[in-house]
Amino acid sequence: MHDEEILGKAYDSRLMKRLLKYLKPYRWYVALGILSSIAVSALEAVRPWFTKHAVDVNIAQHDERGLLLTAVEFFAVLTIRGVIQYGNAYLTQWIGQRTIFDLRMQLYTHLQSRGLRFFDRHPLGRLITRVTNDIEVLNEMFSSGIVMVFSDVFTIAGILYFMFSMNWRLALWSLSVLPLLFYGTFLFRRKAREAYREVRIQIARINTFMQEHITGMTVDQIFNREKKSFQKFSDINATHRDAKLLE
Repeated sequence: MHDEEILGKAYDSRLMKRLLKYLKPYRWYVALGILSSIAVSALEAVRPWFTKHAVDVNIAQHDERGLLLTAVEFFAVLTIRGVIQYGNAYLTQWIGQRTIFDLRMQLYTHLQSRGLRFFDRHPLGRLITRVTNDIEVLNEMFSSGIVMVFSDVFTIAGILYFMFSMNWRLALWSLSVLPLLFYGTFLFRRKAREAYREVRIQIARINTFMQEHITGMTVDQIFNREKKSFQKFSDINATHRDAKLLE
């Protein structure tokens, strides 16, 4: 059984610490990204207040000028939020790409230091998958995952604050569905991990098959094995397709 076929823990603290070390050179950019995410969350959280003020005060009192002023302020808040969100998206993507670059270069340097026996034991296609596809998957975690955790926490906190400050009874009724949401999230996470693992396995098999058979294409042609190789690749490709559909 290869390493990628082993389903590890859902959260590995030691592995996470190793990955977070790659963010250390960009820690100030990460801090700026977190601050901008908090600002976006704060501006998002005040949106219900404008709706409440427009309906309960301006419209209820037939204050057309006040309603116009509320609309202008609301538009200004949306504009500022859009600008900050754009800058945050650019910054987080920059962090992610730089981190992925460093990680990929370190892995390639590590492969160059391995002996010939290492490459005899490990198929080249599987190693190519590690350097390309597997590392690219980490881009989302480095670019937006870590920063968005803080953003989501502050967004939820702000929404809960406004909900309970407006009507705590209605807020409790609204939150009564949370147990079902948590249970659904737990089921989805378990199924998603299994499906994602299967997709990784099939991608590695495709890359391994392609590398071995393109390199040895002359052997296939000499022994007239083109149809058998085609059928085998078709089966592997179909398995990957089915796994991807279930992801």
